Parts: sequence; C-alpha cells; structure tokens
Amino acid sequence: MDVVVTGIGLVSALGTLKTSWKRLLSGESGIDRHQPFLALEARHLALIGKKPAGLITLTRQVLADALKDANLTLPLPDCGIAIGSSRGFQANLELLASEGSSAADSVTDVTDGRKTEVGRSRREVGRWKSEDGREFPITDSKFSITDSQFVNFLPHMGAIAAARAIGSTGPVLAPMAACATGLQSIARAVDLIRTGECQRAIAGAVEAPITPLTLAGFSRMGALANTGCYPFDENREGFVLGEGGALFVLESAELARRRGAKIYGRISGFGLTNDACHATAPALGGKSAIAAVNQCLKRSNLEAIDIDFIHAHGTATELNDRHEALLIEKLFHRGVAVSSTKGATGHTLGASGALGAAFCLMSVKYQMLPPCVGMTKPGFELDFVRCARSAIVRNAVCLSFGFGGQNAAIVLSGEC
Repeated sequence: MDVVVTGIGLVSALGTLKTSWKRLLSGESGIDRHQPFLALEARHLALIGKKPAGLITLTRQVLADALKDANLTLPLPDCGIAIGSSRGFQANLELLASEGSSAADSVTDVTDGRKTEVGRSRREVGRWKSEDGREFPITDSKFSITDSQFVNFLPHMGAIAAARAIGSTGPVLAPMAACATGLQSIARAVDLIRTGECQRAIAGAVEAPITPLTLAGFSRMGALANTGCYPFDENREGFVLGEGGALFVLESAELARRRGAKIYGRISGFGLTNDACHATAPALGGKSAIAAVNQCLKRSNLEAIDIDFIHAHGTATELNDRHEALLIEKLFHRGVAVSSTKGATGHTLGASGALGAAFCLMSVKYQMLPPCVGMTKPGFELDFVRCARSAIVRNAVCLSFGFGGQNAAIVLSGEC
C-alpha cells in the first residue's frame, strides 16, 4: 500500500515551512549568539524567538499548519498519531526541580491548556497521596509536585496533546530514539496505515531542547561549536543546538486521491537499526548503519543508483561527519548530491530527521536542492550542494543517526 504526504507543518529558526525553504535556498542561517540562561555563557543557538520555546507551543503550531496544509477539518476521530521528542518536557522538569512548588503554581496543563492544580501546602511537602487518599512520605523530597503535574510531563504527553487537539481516539505512539526520533515516528505511522489500523496518521517530531541541563551536558562532552555549524567542513567544530519540529499528514494513497488532496510525495520505504555498541559514538565500520540504508532501499524497491539526493544527518561533529561520509561513499554512486541543513536550522535533535524529511519533500516537489549552509571548505570528496541548484529529484533519502547507535533512513519519492 502506498502512503503519501498530503500536509506539512514545520517551524525552525528560519521560520515556517515556506519561509524556511525560501531562506534555506538563499543560504541563510537562523543561528546567532544568545544567552538564554544567565548562569551559562552565551552560545551560538538556533532559536525560533527571543527565548527558548515550549514543547506544546511548538507542537500546536506545526499541528495546526499541517492540518491546514492538508485541507482537513476537525475532528479526526480515526486518525493515528506518531509524534516523538527526544527531550520531551525536560525544560519543565528542570524548572520544577530548581524552583519546586513556587514554579508549579504557574504550570499549564499541557494537554488542554487549563491551569493545573497548584502545589500542595507547605505542610504536605515530602508527602504523596495514593489513589485511595492515603498519604505516604517521599524520601528526600525537596518540593511537591501534584499528581496531575507529574502526569503532564511524562514523555508521551506531547503526542497525547495532539490527539486531544484533533479529537482522535485512534492509536497514539510517542517514539523516542535520540536524533533518529523523527524518522522513526514517520516509519511507525506508515506501519499504522499499511497494517490497516487507520487510513490517516499525523507523524513527525517536535523538540524544545534548549535547557540549562542540555546545554551544560553537551558542553561538557565537547560536542558544541564555538563559532558556528559547518557540516562536513574541514574546519567543523561541533553542532549548534536548535529548536523546532515538523509534522506530516500521512494518508493511504487511495484516501488522498478519493478526497482530491494535493500530494507532496510518498514514503517509499525506511530502515531502522541499532549498533548495540556505544552510548555516544557510532560503531566502527558502520555495519548497522549500512544495514539500515540497505533495508530502506530494499523496502523501497530501489537501488542506490536510483537515489538523486541525500539529506545527510551532518551534525558537523568530527566523528559523525566522518562516519557518515564513509557510509555514503561506500553505498551510493559517485556524484549523488549531498547536503545537510543543520548549518541553517541548528541541530534540533529528535526533530532533525523530521525537518530533513520535509526538506526532501520540498526538493521533490520543486526539483531544487538545498545548500549545505556553513560549508566553506569540504572535508570529504562528495558532491556537496554548495549553492541551491535545480535538479531532477525523483527519490531522496534522509539519514538520521542518534546516541545509543540509533540508525534511520527513509526514502521520499515523487508520485508514480
């Protein structure tokens, strides 16, 4: 069964879908120097606004844009949901951990926008009520969080919020696969449609990762760039953290054509594997990553020679870019166009694959290749897209690689 994309909602440091695409083709970058947290030094970041965005705010925005783009009206009771995030509500949890019940008083229920119950009184700090009303102590508790607040910040609640927003009572999935989350979410939604669980699904990933802990952690790892993001460049120095997301309306081709929907392209196939090797570094030799790409091509009924464009993961870290360049050299024909858009959008972690898939579909739709923004001196002998250029794009592959050895590849194709 063919699964097609009939709507896209996207937001990045460059703007919404059309604005991001236009600015990307112009070689612009949304990266700038910011200091969102006074306790931490200023850094290059890809912020959407003047301060870090909230997960639900971004989710609502891209969801509304995707539905409008697909010309759908609510409710959508039978629509599946597969929306992931690698960081989820980490920002909210960090705030609660640092400020306790004083911060909890103003927390909003993420699923329906209503104010949640305020923190318990001071005498209840360190205690919790079970379902039958009995209280029991929490060891070393320093602040109180109400039951509803705890539930609101569980990792899957962004997907639940989307389901509530569209009135869906269908299956809800919330994949978490580090930086491969976006592509894994799309893959799971395709499965929902192909197995007949639903004929339509909303899939993708949203990330609001700019938090003190995330910045401090990546900084201690030495993964963050000091001056900018330069994917596959000889002088690359690390990634720049960004925020954003992309959601897609996926439908069976039969349903899309029956309702006369516009179609961006189809999901031809995907491949998902895991290195089972290291927490942060890819496995030497790339055996599992190669298997993911081969699996993807096989499921798409394509050969490597059929791929016209590769949207690489391209984080601009020393290890990732070398690992990925070697993989591309090994698997694909010499001369296939390669680009990474993280020099423009920053690295949106779990949402990066979703953004990449959106840019692949725009390439297929407009027959244009986006440039590898930030590159000045290529560090590898690949056909990098240095400036936007027109090209015949029938099949594009998007790659994502995440911590823990997560490997994902997906092929986006024009309509048959």
